[in-house]
Amino acid sequence: MKRIALFICLGLSRAISAQEKEDTTELVPVEVKAIRAGATAPFAKTNISRQEIRRQNLGQDLPFLLNQTPSVVVNSDAGNGIGYTGIRIRGTDATRINVTLNGIPYNDAESQGTFFVDLPDFASSVNSIQVQRGVGTSTNGPGAFGATINFSTHEVNRQAYAELNNSFGSFNTLKNTLRVGTGLLSNHFTADLRASRLSSDGYIDRATSDLSSLYFSGAYLSGNTNLRLTMFTGKQKTYQAWNGVSEADLAANRTINYAGMERPGEPYDDETDNYLQNHFQFFFDQKLGSSWTFNTALFLTRGKGYYEQYKAGEDYAAYGMSYPMMGNTYILNTDLVRQLWLDNYYYGNIFSFQHRRGATELTIGGAATQYDGRHFGQVVWAEQGLTAGKAWYDLDAVKKDLNMYAKWQQTLSPRWQLFTDLQYRTVDYDLEGFRDNPGLFIYNRYNFLNPKIGFTYSHGNWRAFASYSQANKEPNRDDFEAGAEQQPRPEQLHDWELGVEGKRGGWNWSANLYYMNYKDQLVLTGRINDVGAYTRTNIPDSYRAGIELQTGGIINPWLRASGNLTLSRNRVKNFTEYIDDYDNGGQKTNFYEETDLAFSPSVISSATLTLTPVKALSVDLLSKYVGRQYLDNTASLARSLAPFYTQDIRAIYSLSRGRLKKAELILQANNIFNKKYEPNGYTFSYYYNNQLTTENYYFPMAGRTFLVGVNVGF
Repeated sequence: MKRIALFICLGLSRAISAQEKEDTTELVPVEVKAIRAGATAPFAKTNISRQEIRRQNLGQDLPFLLNQTPSVVVNSDAGNGIGYTGIRIRGTDATRINVTLNGIPYNDAESQGTFFVDLPDFASSVNSIQVQRGVGTSTNGPGAFGATINFSTHEVNRQAYAELNNSFGSFNTLKNTLRVGTGLLSNHFTADLRASRLSSDGYIDRATSDLSSLYFSGAYLSGNTNLRLTMFTGKQKTYQAWNGVSEADLAANRTINYAGMERPGEPYDDETDNYLQNHFQFFFDQKLGSSWTFNTALFLTRGKGYYEQYKAGEDYAAYGMSYPMMGNTYILNTDLVRQLWLDNYYYGNIFSFQHRRGATELTIGGAATQYDGRHFGQVVWAEQGLTAGKAWYDLDAVKKDLNMYAKWQQTLSPRWQLFTDLQYRTVDYDLEGFRDNPGLFIYNRYNFLNPKIGFTYSHGNWRAFASYSQANKEPNRDDFEAGAEQQPRPEQLHDWELGVEGKRGGWNWSANLYYMNYKDQLVLTGRINDVGAYTRTNIPDSYRAGIELQTGGIINPWLRASGNLTLSRNRVKNFTEYIDDYDNGGQKTNFYEETDLAFSPSVISSATLTLTPVKALSVDLLSKYVGRQYLDNTASLARSLAPFYTQDIRAIYSLSRGRLKKAELILQANNIFNKKYEPNGYTFSYYYNNQLTTENYYFPMAGRTFLVGVNVGF
């Protein structure tokens, strides 16, 4: 606890020198304003500027750029923040965090997760980020059950520019980024282009990443009409590292990677995930008189790729192939290489009308989207020969999502504001079978009504707010594979928020209380469904309650500090655990009247102390503490992740001279105390020989590492 107290004293800082600021303005991104929470909205939120993003953008994935924000815990399969990464906010995982890119929904429509690996170096094009904790305001895409993250790229650079950003570091990590822009031409036209390449060997054995991306955005701006076309693409090839490391191997061989090891001898070279994702976004904004603004956007997200696996001793029949004969004997099993493909289109329209006059702000908006997904598998090689075509399953899935919302913010008096928000959302699933249950067809429709209301009181330099929000959420595609007799129910969340914040002198502070009560939350219980698979099960009653504290300010002209601390209690009531019984068949159960929710630490804190000894040099000392996390919902110490504390240090030297608008040298050392820690993992248990066995797997992070960046701009 002494370290936690130290975090509050030191705090988190973002010292931005004057020469880092550029001559830029934002293209009033109406589509973003429609879903973001305004300065006085009664919700817990954090805004991150472009300058803050640039200070830490050395190639690590987007979740790692949010690591210092309140209630956040991040993880990485490869162990160094590049490749597949994850984020949790208030203990909720990425499937419950709504993510939008310029107001366009990004969450995978089926799993509802966010795969930032498909957005390599997207941070180099991001101008601002808003993180809303809790349900927050209405947004497009899946419902927010823990947080909302909105990324905006629509900044207007009035002056032409060219910028080259390079970084390199541990595990042969290398990032090269070229950014160019026309500036504002004839006061109406602007275009921006970025090309990026990123590669790394990863901390975990063979956890390599080979990533590339392109970004283009062009706009026509006038007094009343704005048009913008934004296109970006991401291509990734990553060696699989999603198996984790067993508890037995963690102490002596914490970088072992089991992927590819089914192949005899050396691991299979191409046990990789391969995916290409293209985004097309077209925006139209129009002022309608003095108080109304209209915007609409059309979008298409096109994704296609596969992951490849070497499988040993597989049954020919399981892949729809006949048994070959050798002499007079049928060969039943073979080693093979398979590819599991996903080929999808996600497209739709978002729109909003915004009215502002006097004390009244009104937004009416919505979105209509459709996801067309094709899932198919191919066997591309078999040691004993292929006896049929490559494909062994081919399944289609369609998901339609329609939402409408109205937001009304009314100033009631000089000190009081009312905020109301009502969203109607309907979701249709049309699922034509599953890989392990091809005969199960799902046709479901969900209708949700999500109300929100809050009040804000402002006086001088301090502000207080209170709000209530309700959110409803449909199950994921995999939840339906439970079979006809065990279909999942939708989830519901009631979120109460109470916050206060203030400024005095050179300091600001805030405190936010929250209580998030879930009905029918879907969690893993270990129960096997009627097709023999482990899927999530509805639990009637669970909750998250906590307080988020933040502070920051200027100690003296060369020293700044700020920080945040989250203390929470996260519980599930009347929880039943299911454990496989290999001795007698079936499953045994354990009942818990109240226990901790998995991956929900009771303490999360981060801090930064920034020193500026001379104008051109700043040094950040970044700290992070995460309390104990349980791998399942039993609160068993034997199935948990130990608390961890990490310390990073970053130094930035900046200068500008003549035509050289910017030159930066960035040195960053992560985990300088070489802490061995694991922020993520999984567990399973079973009875065998009348004995309970529990197997834990962990995703370890790298020890002491470094990154060096050189940025030059003209």
